[in-house]
Amino acid sequence: MAVTYFKRFRMELDLSSWKPASDLPEGYFWREWSENLLDLHAEIKFLSFSHEVDSQVFPILGDRWGCQRLMREIRLKPGFLPQATWLIGCDQGYCATIQGVVDRTGFGSIQNVAVLPGYRRKGLGKALVSKALEGFSNYGLRKAMLEVTAENPNAVRMYRDLGFTKAKTTYKAVTSDWV
Repeated sequence: MAVTYFKRFRMELDLSSWKPASDLPEGYFWREWSENLLDLHAEIKFLSFSHEVDSQVFPILGDRWGCQRLMREIRLKPGFLPQATWLIGCDQGYCATIQGVVDRTGFGSIQNVAVLPGYRRKGLGKALVSKALEGFSNYGLRKAMLEVTAENPNAVRMYRDLGFTKAKTTYKAVTSDWV
């Protein structure tokens, strides 16, 4: 068994100094949370993460059924916040998802930001995070947080551009059968 350590950042944002900006590029639209969309959120999550480093850090993200289970678990969390859980769609279907919960410390916690590979670098991830932050703020939360794998520099940069700052560095140990 081999062990690989992945560096992760906990990033935080003070919502009192944050300004909403969740506009989408032309041709895209928002779809609010609905119970009947749970499997669609899971499928977009799977297709977005299955070939990325995060599926190594969290193998559940690289498994279609694992993403369905994860989405159900997020939905059943006591702090699940529909106002911070969204899909982005376009003429070709749905292409991005985000989920938000209120964690036990009172932070708005972004669970996943997933954008299908063919739709990246269009500002959709930034719009998703902004829409979730707007949901947290409207709910009355004062702080938001997320965790990101350091080996995903585009995501780290996007979060910094949105005003998140690094609050903590952790290392996630992942065991595998390959050597």
